[in-house]
Amino acid sequence: MKQYIKALEHILENGKERSDRTGIGTKGVFGYQMRFNLKEGFPAVTTKKLAWRSVVSELLWFLEGGTDERRLAEIHFGKKRTEIIEKKTIWTANADKQGVELGHLNNDTQKELGPVYGKQWRSWGKDVGGEDQIKKIISDLRDNPNSRRHIVSAWNVDKIKEMALPPCHTMFQFHVQDNELSCQLYQRSADMFLGVPFNIASYSLLVHIFSEILHLSPGEFIWTGGDCHIYKNHFKQVKEQIKRTPQEAPKLQMPKVESIEQVLKTTPKDYKLTGYSPMESIKAPMAV
Repeated sequence: MKQYIKALEHILENGKERSDRTGIGTKGVFGYQMRFNLKEGFPAVTTKKLAWRSVVSELLWFLEGGTDERRLAEIHFGKKRTEIIEKKTIWTANADKQGVELGHLNNDTQKELGPVYGKQWRSWGKDVGGEDQIKKIISDLRDNPNSRRHIVSAWNVDKIKEMALPPCHTMFQFHVQDNELSCQLYQRSADMFLGVPFNIASYSLLVHIFSEILHLSPGEFIWTGGDCHIYKNHFKQVKEQIKRTPQEAPKLQMPKVESIEQVLKTTPKDYKLTGYSPMESIKAPMAV
């Protein structure tokens, strides 16, 4: 993850200050790219601890088509929602703020976020029976690997006004070459300290999952950012992190899966990073 540290340094040195939706203010650049060779290890940040269980839980929730934050909590904690009423996830604050402001159902056992990522991935265009982009892209990758149209989008313009949080990682494209599967993500808005390490890990895991289903080898994950920013109340934490030396990348251990249906029967405990020895966590507040 040396590339990630270089990205933080680049923004601190070359970024411009801007106001933003949260009122906190940022320093950032427009347009940045990082490439990760998945054959060389799993790109989990090592200069602080990655919330790996949260990464896996959220991705499984997206792949399930979820829009209820309490369902994410069930996946994450492995318990029924009635048993984890006080437990929070990375989406709880969005559900309790923007979700409530939009009038979505919000109580102890159900916290709707509107048609966010999972809805767009698994049922684009309609409340019921829309286009299942995940099943389609797996089928297309298998049947026509040389196509340049292997794209999944979460940026459904007609539905953005109903979403508690419009998609930050808006679209991703797969590419098959020499029996390897690669993926490029475009992220319109990138919280470089808190969000981006999480997003890199999430989509790298997605490449591994799709590679397993399709009997391909993981190739590259390419991260492309639009507004790449560091929040002003993260400057101290970022400066601490860039002093640290990245460690050797871990390896991913995951179940053998043949279909997306089998993936959805797995749990976060089934996905492990071996040889992962991160430095201690660096806490910072999330801008909502």
